[in-house]
Amino acid sequence: MDDDQPSCLHIAMYPWFAYGHLSPFLSLSNKLAERGHRISFLLPDKTQSKLDLLNFHPNLIEFIPLILPAIEGLPPGSETTAEIPVELHHLLMAAMDATKPQVKTALSRLKPDYIFYDFTHWLPRMASKFGVKSVHYCTTSMAAISYLLVPATNKIEKGIDAQITEDEWMQQPPGFPPSSIRLHRHEAKAMNFITYRDYGNISFHERLSLSFKNADALSFRSSRELEGRFVDFIGDRYGKQVLLSGPLLPKPPSFKLEKKWDKWLNQFEPRSVIFCSFGSECHMEKDQFQELLLGFELTDMPFFLALKTPLGALTMDEALPRGYKERIEDRGMLENGWVQQQLIIAHPSVGCFVSHCGLSSVTETLVNNPQLVLLPNAGDQYIIARLLAEDLKVGVEVEKREDNGWFTKESICKAIFTVMDDDNEIGKVVRENRLKMKELLVRDGFGDDYVTDFIEQLRDVDEDPFRD
Repeated sequence: MDDDQPSCLHIAMYPWFAYGHLSPFLSLSNKLAERGHRISFLLPDKTQSKLDLLNFHPNLIEFIPLILPAIEGLPPGSETTAEIPVELHHLLMAAMDATKPQVKTALSRLKPDYIFYDFTHWLPRMASKFGVKSVHYCTTSMAAISYLLVPATNKIEKGIDAQITEDEWMQQPPGFPPSSIRLHRHEAKAMNFITYRDYGNISFHERLSLSFKNADALSFRSSRELEGRFVDFIGDRYGKQVLLSGPLLPKPPSFKLEKKWDKWLNQFEPRSVIFCSFGSECHMEKDQFQELLLGFELTDMPFFLALKTPLGALTMDEALPRGYKERIEDRGMLENGWVQQQLIIAHPSVGCFVSHCGLSSVTETLVNNPQLVLLPNAGDQYIIARLLAEDLKVGVEVEKREDNGWFTKESICKAIFTVMDDDNEIGKVVRENRLKMKELLVRDGFGDDYVTDFIEQLRDVDEDPFRD
């Protein structure tokens, strides 16, 4: 080997047990493995089989299975958030914390150069004892961290025990970069539950604040073109080096769209179908679910919905508005299970995607052709929606009532018409910005350049704060 050629790195990964975290960590692992770096990916035992197909470099990416200890109240065999309701997530977090002895043994045996993590705030101190540098890899947007986490961190460091008030949530933090991002009243009400709920014997905001504070470096699945103004804000606030991996654009699947869905979509004109999917963890109330469905019906456009049975209903049929199936049978497809979202978004018949604003779903859409309608459900999704609709102007957000967050079938229909109607002035601006954004993201070398810089900066990460 040439003496001037950088040595290959050995990087361990330990993401939160949710597919919205596991998948981005694996995407980063694939990008690093493409360049010859070795990855040791720690994950729950039975979850490995569900990610095997997404491991494009099995010769360099080794899955390290962990056995989750039994936790009282956590259903036996549960390994990810997709298998349990949100009210049990704190028990899954406790199970992850209880894997400390297994993680310690793995680090002692593997001796990686770095470990990437997100919610395990205790990991940096453990890693430092083995000479391993820790990097917090954040799977949400820098805008969300800047707006939602920084205020909570400020209160912790000042020893202020009081919760952030609704009015405080609705104001940008001091020094926040120029932006239109702000929370609405109903979102501010929800944030205290999200922020201060127990998350494995420690509040969620304290866990995340410590995870940021204890890291040797912070890293994000983002780019300066999308969120550059937040890089210095976060770096200065936490006194850390901030690394950007780029958006890690999804690799085209090696498999084809299921025949029944492909056949159904092919009967419609190009860019005429509305697609809606809210991910595996979004559970709507029945009345709001019905309003959503009536909104799609009101458009008179064909639509493909991939949604979970709402709260308050035992079956999907029970949840539907009366007579709904009969009225939309020629132009509506409703799926209650998993669908091939990436392939559906890329289908030429799909012209609009109604999204809950998960970062992975949004990224998949931005590199394809559908227009974006934004309907955030919780937490960081609120900020991602504002970033896309108000700052970047690449989508349109559904209007909701300020006090309770209720949306109407008319507001669903209006947002869809705004992006789909060729003569709508707001839609014209959004479509122009969407096209520019797509051209940027799919430009030759865009993602590769970020990963190359990411690796170079990773080699320069300072010594960790726990080492004498």
